[in-house]
Amino acid sequence: MALVAAVGVIILVLVLALTPQDAPGPSPDRGGPSATAAGATSDEPPATGGEASPAATAAPGPTEEPVAVLVGAGDIAECSEGGDEETAALVDSVGGIVFTLGDNAYEKGTFAEFQDCYGPTWGRPSILDRTMPVVGNHEYETRDAQGYFRYFGSAAGDPDEGWYAYDAGAWRIYVLNSNCAEVGGCEAGSAQERWLRADLVANPRPCSAAMWHHPRFSSGEHGSHEFMADLWQALQDARAELVLTGHDHSYERFGPQDASGRADERGLVEMVVGTGGRDPRGFGDPLPNSLVRESPVFGVMRLVLGVDGYAFEFLAVPGEDFTDRGTGTCH
Repeated sequence: MALVAAVGVIILVLVLALTPQDAPGPSPDRGGPSATAAGATSDEPPATGGEASPAATAAPGPTEEPVAVLVGAGDIAECSEGGDEETAALVDSVGGIVFTLGDNAYEKGTFAEFQDCYGPTWGRPSILDRTMPVVGNHEYETRDAQGYFRYFGSAAGDPDEGWYAYDAGAWRIYVLNSNCAEVGGCEAGSAQERWLRADLVANPRPCSAAMWHHPRFSSGEHGSHEFMADLWQALQDARAELVLTGHDHSYERFGPQDASGRADERGLVEMVVGTGGRDPRGFGDPLPNSLVRESPVFGVMRLVLGVDGYAFEFLAVPGEDFTDRGTGTCH
């Protein structure tokens, strides 16, 4: 087992270190099909900011087929601020699938704000053509998030739902809508929870991850959102690996935990990546299982997804020396 783990680490390190920065990523169909990607930045600065979680330090097994690369963040574009220009440059340097984590265009997510504020940075064709978005609460300040759904088109899923799934290499990625009151709830038995459980059964994968806007757990200004507990439980029941969220304008990584916040090696690792460009916010008292926290910081998360494991690295914009990186195995 030690030999297998060592081989997995070596392979992922080689993927991260040897793939050129300007390697083009795929341009998945705007409706969100299967996608395989290659491309990653070459720098590997030492990690800072805290102790790594068990899931993050465990070595993935050997990868014998192309990996998928994902890169993104949440809480992104406002015309009066420039953080999104810097994070867009980072995204442009990384090939693969681009994800957003909601609150993509401030203040109200109007179509004009998407065009004028998001469009010049994260909306340029080299990024937009490979973007799989998440809807945030600011988008719903425009009725039914019409600006968001109009701007992203079929990539955003059904406008009455805002949730969808796609394949990235060996992984299944679930994009969920945490604006629960707008879509009939997120609790057990809701349309979204039933859809999620059904898709997890119908499309079993060795590894899976989920993305939404409101964090189930956060030590940041907005804090934790218990209304996402049942969707978290559905993912844990299916032995999913990762949850990525935004909403708090900061970076935080948790160790694996269950839907109630108890440390559990069979649980999910959550990363709050609300660092796409909107003004940073601070933290309150750290929650149990919170391993790494940083604010203020702008940057993006890069994920390299293998057939039975993953590597992650937070890429800060130039001039900031914070990073956080590690690897993990699939359940």
